[in-house]
Amino acid sequence: MKDEVPNLKDFDKRLRDEAQAEPTLEVPQGEPASKTQIIAIYGKGGIGKSFTLANLSHMMAEQGKRVLLIGCDPKSDTTSLLFGGKACPTIIETSTRKKLAGEEVKIGDVCFKRGGVFAMELGGPEVGRGCGGRGIIHGFELLEKLGFHDWDFDYVLLDFLGDVVCGGFGLPIARDMAQKVILVASNDLQSLYVANNVCSAVEYFRKLGGNVGVAGLVINKDDGTGEAAAFAEAVDIPVLASIPQDDDLRKKSANYQIVGTQESQWGDLFAMLGDNVAVAPPQRPTPLDQDGLLGLFDASETGGDYVLVPATDVDMRGKNAEPKPSLEVVYDDA
Repeated sequence: MKDEVPNLKDFDKRLRDEAQAEPTLEVPQGEPASKTQIIAIYGKGGIGKSFTLANLSHMMAEQGKRVLLIGCDPKSDTTSLLFGGKACPTIIETSTRKKLAGEEVKIGDVCFKRGGVFAMELGGPEVGRGCGGRGIIHGFELLEKLGFHDWDFDYVLLDFLGDVVCGGFGLPIARDMAQKVILVASNDLQSLYVANNVCSAVEYFRKLGGNVGVAGLVINKDDGTGEAAAFAEAVDIPVLASIPQDDDLRKKSANYQIVGTQESQWGDLFAMLGDNVAVAPPQRPTPLDQDGLLGLFDASETGGDYVLVPATDVDMRGKNAEPKPSLEVVYDDA
């Protein structure tokens, strides 16, 4: 008996329909407890959100806070540094496996702890097998079933990709899930573009009656060139901390070593960040246009002084370009 071959056209249509569908889930919009601060951290992929969050959450726990860290990146790497490089079973994959076995997901299946920090990963589909944004929506639905509203934490930190713009990744801003947003960026155009894009999203939903604001910017891998600080000043948000570009930090991060502890030489830096995150109020940013963003950099390095040159029909036709007889009537001078 031959294996059944899936209908690729139907599969393709299902993926397209899933990606285009508007979220219908009522994501939890209340606070798990009245004292809880829910903070969404956004930044470009690879900019160091996971490094920042793992160390920040560990330091906040050392400061006596009850902290829950939730990874909302399909790569599921938010907790890797916290757990010494070990992969954390994700909520979505665990739910699927349990459902097939006819079992219910329990807290101990998906939530783990270290140094006083509680942490979990939402997870997401493999490449080409579904929409990551809708995976996040499904993940938060499962969190609600696990009792999200009743959990007692001082801080819930959500790690979101900032350079993915589909609906699920914008949930904290669009649905007032979080009280405030923190941006992570460096002194490079691409990470600041993402940070500016998140500011634009915050401003858009504020105009629609939303309440989420930007509490500030964490400059990671700061090489001292100053573009990220200039960006923060331009959009009117504070710099919460500048984490230097340092070989010791790079090596410790690569070896899954926590530096967000008073036992580390970097302890005071992360203690200051923890204090600033706790008290920084959500603010309404003033996002930049593209020219304003490019203006933060030397035009000779970004190409910001380039002038657009329109293409012509002849350009587009290339070797197929042929002169055509004109229909224009030319009159001799009278």
